[in-house]
Amino acid sequence: MTRSTQQGSTRDSLNFKDLPKLVRDVRFWKIAGQVIAVVLVVSVVAIFADNLIYNRRRLGIELGFGFLNNQASFDIGERLIAYSPADSFARAIVVGLLNSLRVIALGLILTTTIGLIVGIARLSDNWLVRNLALVYVEVLRNMPLLLQLFFWYFAVFLKLPPVEERITFANAIVLSQRGVVVPWLSGNAATGIWVLLLAIGIVGAAWVWRWRSRIMVEQGRPGRQLLWATGAIAIAILLALIVTRREPFVLSLPQENNGAIEGGLRLSPELCTLIAGLVFYTGSFIAEIVRAGIQSVPKGQWEAAKALGLRGNPTMRLVILPQALRVIIPPLTSQYLNLAKNSSLAIAIGFPDFYFVASTTISQTGRAVEVMFLLAVTYLTISLTISSVMNIINSKVQLKER
Repeated sequence: MTRSTQQGSTRDSLNFKDLPKLVRDVRFWKIAGQVIAVVLVVSVVAIFADNLIYNRRRLGIELGFGFLNNQASFDIGERLIAYSPADSFARAIVVGLLNSLRVIALGLILTTTIGLIVGIARLSDNWLVRNLALVYVEVLRNMPLLLQLFFWYFAVFLKLPPVEERITFANAIVLSQRGVVVPWLSGNAATGIWVLLLAIGIVGAAWVWRWRSRIMVEQGRPGRQLLWATGAIAIAILLALIVTRREPFVLSLPQENNGAIEGGLRLSPELCTLIAGLVFYTGSFIAEIVRAGIQSVPKGQWEAAKALGLRGNPTMRLVILPQALRVIIPPLTSQYLNLAKNSSLAIAIGFPDFYFVASTTISQTGRAVEVMFLLAVTYLTISLTISSVMNIINSKVQLKER
């Protein structure tokens, strides 16, 4: 036997089966790969953290959040809670966070409404409505958000007339360079009890709605969910009237007093700009998501609704949109997250949101690492909260396999 033949026989004898069983297990390599990846990531983070701690100690700066108790010494023009420059940095950051949460909450509600309306209008049979919706989507979706914010701020709200020449609508809405003043509900001593009883009534209405829906499906009887749910809320309102014997809120209207506007809710030009920019920009993306979701519903569903005698609005509300939600909600979640993160652009127009206050805190204290850590954790928490809520809603609208 030649030498080459002997080497070939040796290679044949060292086959895959001769390796240990653990090495031949595919599951072992999947787990090992993940463990190696985790070790590498942790090692890189540890190296950067050690380098950061070393350099700060060399400069005589220790890591810590004790500076949050120091006096902030800067004012915040717009706030939801009491604040003065004598308060701490921690309270200033809370004020900025509340401003951001207000913008995000209003933005999510308004942009959903606009996106839904424009998305349905994109499929309208009316030529003018359909093309106006198309122009809105194509123009706003393809322009940078920052540019749109500058347009709303410098070309719209700052171009409103001065207070002396203000624009008034129905003696209720006032527009001027100082912002927009709208009617508002002021609380009183009975507000807390009303809110508690109404919350109980809403929870009860949701339970009654599900109960009547189950009866309609299982027994084939009329559910009348809306009637029963409305009755639950009406009972809660009646109880609140009996307990408090007064209204829950007092309507506050804008009124002129010695040339100044008092009463109502005042929205600064910066706040109006930020909400308008975020809502109309994000709404253009949501409109396309709604349009795609509606078009994903098979045409047979439209034909079946027409065969049952349903008109356009009931067909869209009861048949098409509930099925389209399965396609709409996943990309809608991404747009909600984009809106929450894009709210940090408020610093460009001077609105004191969370990022604006954090940036001021960095310049005052020099604690960039600690403040950036707070920024990252806060925005991550907001994003994860929105994502979790939307995932729960998404699981509710998906088809359940039996």
